[in-house]
Amino acid sequence: MSEKIARIAIVGSGVIGSGWAARCLAAGLDVSAFDPNPDGEGKLRAAIANAWPALSRRGLAPGARIERLHYAPNLAACVEGAGFVQENAPEREALKQDLLREIEQAAGPDVLIASSTSGLLPSRLQAKCSRPERVLVGHPFNPVYLLPLVEIVGGERTAHDAIERATAFYRSIGMRPLHVRKEVEGFLADRLMEALWREALWLVNDGQATTEEIDAAIVYGCGLRWSLMGTFLTFHLAGGDAGMRHMLHQFGPALKLPWTKLIAPELTDALIDRVVDGCEHQAAGRSVKELERRRDGFLIELLTLVEKYWPEAEGLQGRI
Repeated sequence: MSEKIARIAIVGSGVIGSGWAARCLAAGLDVSAFDPNPDGEGKLRAAIANAWPALSRRGLAPGARIERLHYAPNLAACVEGAGFVQENAPEREALKQDLLREIEQAAGPDVLIASSTSGLLPSRLQAKCSRPERVLVGHPFNPVYLLPLVEIVGGERTAHDAIERATAFYRSIGMRPLHVRKEVEGFLADRLMEALWREALWLVNDGQATTEEIDAAIVYGCGLRWSLMGTFLTFHLAGGDAGMRHMLHQFGPALKLPWTKLIAPELTDALIDRVVDGCEHQAAGRSVKELERRRDGFLIELLTLVEKYWPEAEGLQGRI
């Protein structure tokens, strides 16, 4: 648990992989990265450069420099000498299984290997590995370089020590690990987001709201409360002095009303066009990079605020 990891290997340098690279560089680590995409290095360096101003405002660790990024010519060179490997390949189970086996063959015998998958089960991902006890899921959230949550999920053959070591490593780079104790598709956070996403698509599909109106409902309402208290403690307060018990008795019957829809709507061309048009209207001509910088600036200020409350917030201390 006291091991010091100074070099991390990032395999796959898309949006998530580049986010990991930026966070680790800002934490003062050496980062080795590889992606089979011929344009991988250029895209990675551009993504890190776009994130660096926000990370600088957030606060860099001593010795943190973009120059500590090394882009490797192949997978073996990327993994060589790394104390931790974070895999970020596309969400295809067979691809990840083969890649994790290849990483395992190239990595040192005690090096942990984590997959950034957002929903694939680690027991299946580690199926082709000769040492599955060191393979697990470390699922982050975009932008990885700013958002602190990482869901840690072990497979059937993942060692308890590997979970503890991964937890310690993620904490060392400023993250708040959440151990998902049972394997479940989508883990925790994405299952919650998917439920909201499905309902939002139905509201757009049925012409009941625009994308902008739905986003406003989150931004100016429940989203503000969720940033501190999450779902359950927010509803606990809704019950007044009697708390959650009164809330459930008072508002519980409404849960049986057919307000929501549990299945996703068909992604017809008409629905896709409506969603895309709405998002482009909201973007108002701003590029994705411009919107990312605006988001990052907001997140830095928000994190500065909510971190003042985290030690006593939500009863989560000790779990996260």
